[in-house]
Amino acid sequence: MSLIIYLDGKYVPEEQAAVSVFDHGLLYGDGVFEGIRAYHGRVFKLHEHLVRLYESARTIAMEIPMSMEEMQEVVLETLRLNNLRDGYIRVVVTRGKGDLGLDPLKCPKPTVFCIAASIRLYPEELYENGLAVITVSTRRNIPVAVTPRVKSLNYLNNIYAKMEANLAGVSEAIMLNADGYVAEATGDNIFIMKNGVLITPPAYIGLLEGVTRNTVMDLARQQDIPVEERVFTLHDVYNADECFLTGTAAEVIPTVKVDGRLIAGGKPGKVTRKLISAFRELTKVDGPLIFPDEAACCCCGS
Repeated sequence: MSLIIYLDGKYVPEEQAAVSVFDHGLLYGDGVFEGIRAYHGRVFKLHEHLVRLYESARTIAMEIPMSMEEMQEVVLETLRLNNLRDGYIRVVVTRGKGDLGLDPLKCPKPTVFCIAASIRLYPEELYENGLAVITVSTRRNIPVAVTPRVKSLNYLNNIYAKMEANLAGVSEAIMLNADGYVAEATGDNIFIMKNGVLITPPAYIGLLEGVTRNTVMDLARQQDIPVEERVFTLHDVYNADECFLTGTAAEVIPTVKVDGRLIAGGKPGKVTRKLISAFRELTKVDGPLIFPDEAACCCCGS
């Protein structure tokens, strides 16, 4: 069955959802996007994702041609038209159609589209047993060159790292910054537990400040788990009490082996499991209802 896509003010079948070959999002990766999840008939952390989208657009001097409230309705309506209560939403705003030059002033109007579909990044057994990852040689973009605070369409840096992970036969990989500190994974943020403290790298060293990352930090604090944002190295990862990754698609997933070293015996830790449970409970109640006329309940998700 064909998906219904929002594209520049219209909802069209995916076969008709086409952008110009002169669109600067395609030609130069000039644009921003958000990946968002829907659970149990609600769109999780929708406001936070849209705030980041609009802040990213402002940083690259691009004006999104609709209000944040209108964009929220686009997301909800795209889900409704595809009859999705659980799924993945991709909102994309490109610089728009221009010429073959770099100049963004040659693009008079941004292109906006929204896709809603199903997604499952990892099988459930990996949430039970944990993930093995490697460290890649590809370094994270330096923040003074390309700010990681903008979730842009320029993902070649991450793709290089993903290619290395694929060659090693693993699903994810850790990226270091130019100074050798742990930054993030190819598509996720990273956390370690050490001596009762939950630690994650600070955004300023060159990572995307994830919505799921911030949510997990809040959940930890609610459970009286000390949280610190500070730099750390691979030595700290190898000797961590626990390790896990967070992301919109990945959610909260245990990491039990890094570069062949078992983390805490190779089993997901109790804090990791506690945060996975708390995160999943939060997805049942957080965010606007997709179908507001239906009463949402925790037990059935309808």
